[in-house]
Amino acid sequence: MLLTCFAGGLRRSELVALDVEDLKITNDGIKLKIRRSKADQEGEGAVVLIGSGSRPETCPVAAMRAWLKAGAITYGPVFRRITAAGAIEGRLTGNGVWRVLRRRAAQAELTVEDGERLSPHGMRAGYITEAYLNGALDEQVMAHARQKSIETTRRYRNRAKTVAASPTKLLNL
Repeated sequence: MLLTCFAGGLRRSELVALDVEDLKITNDGIKLKIRRSKADQEGEGAVVLIGSGSRPETCPVAAMRAWLKAGAITYGPVFRRITAAGAIEGRLTGNGVWRVLRRRAAQAELTVEDGERLSPHGMRAGYITEAYLNGALDEQVMAHARQKSIETTRRYRNRAKTVAASPTKLLNL
């Protein structure tokens, strides 16, 4: 779930709205059909392509295949709510994504710096920032994240430039 959210640059509402019917998985990647989102109030929909990863342990395609197989999920919601007793109760909610992220971060002993926060939006923002740090162009980032405004996209680019330009990298620490 987290790899799909990050690699897709998805909003949590888009993530939890995914049904199996919205996925087309190939050896090269996953094609996600986003039926509706915050920036698409007309409901025109969009397609997001997530390429296969270079490492099996972080490949979003392998993770999705494993998730669907382990959950025997063949139709309906891709990400489902599971009660403390282990019962499946329909579609996962946006707040459920936040709770999963918080639990997984705690298990990994991740800490969040002062002034920062851990949130599902951080996966979307993290995708955009990392894409810029790795040489993606405005047009590529904007299209993948389905952003309507170049100004919004460039705010993330400016953050990436600040990180990339930090002279601490020159200190050989």
